Amino acid sequence: MRNLFAFIYRFRAFLVFVLLEVLCVFMIVHYNTYQGAAFFNSANKYIGEVLEFQSGITDYFRLTNVNSTLARENAVLRQELLQYRKAALIDSASTLDTTFFANTDTLKQRPFILHAGRVINNSVRRTNNTLTLAIGTEDGVEPGMGVIASNGVVGRIKTVSKNYSTATSLLHSQMLISAKIKKNNTFGTIKWTGGDYRTALLDYVPLHIEPAKGDTIVTSGYNTVFPEGIMVGTISSIAKEPDRSFYTIRVKLAVDFAQLSYVYVVENTQKEEREELEQNAGILPDED
Repeated sequence: MRNLFAFIYRFRAFLVFVLLEVLCVFMIVHYNTYQGAAFFNSANKYIGEVLEFQSGITDYFRLTNVNSTLARENAVLRQELLQYRKAALIDSASTLDTTFFANTDTLKQRPFILHAGRVINNSVRRTNNTLTLAIGTEDGVEPGMGVIASNGVVGRIKTVSKNYSTATSLLHSQMLISAKIKKNNTFGTIKWTGGDYRTALLDYVPLHIEPAKGDTIVTSGYNTVFPEGIMVGTISSIAKEPDRSFYTIRVKLAVDFAQLSYVYVVENTQKEEREELEQNAGILPDED
């Protein structure tokens, strides 16, 4: 306290000067309309800029939470989209022959649930690329589930802990995806052979088929991992080789794996029932 009084006494003249200046400004602004309007307009401008800057900083640090919320909302919307797509397929089938296709509520149950997760580690330049997701068993994730992004197929869950999981990327030498050419439902297998992370091969398309550059490739739905009709990519080149009975088709992948931030883990609620039935019947599963 003694030091404070000593400081005030030492700079008493300057402090009195500042106090008088403030008093003068107050009286000028308060008793003069023009000066008052000019002052408050300027003050509002600077206060607005300060508040805008503060809001920008606050919003920046809230981006992670905002993105997580949006990803969860998108997961719900995409889940509904899958349901509508399945219902449309059932409706179109039932119009062919009501004797063989029954449009029942059982068929319209939701087999797929989407869980949104943030990508916290990713690779694209290795022979066997993987991803790490900030989502685990507490969120309903289990090994073997499919992983998709907003624009296409990403991979498959490999290992899971309480709050995290790893996924085998489509950019993996041992990853096979059952796919088809959308326009004619010709089935094949998507496989990444290394090199360009934006391009994969579509194998086992027979030579009597007439694929075209730009044709859309989607998932076939022949396994329990991915729903039918999820985007894989578009055909970028087609070649016939004399020693092969299939085309060599290159596909430009829809997903840019170098820019993944959020993905959706696909839970198939009917997986166990289907796999048990096929196993008992001795049916080998298709590529996942």
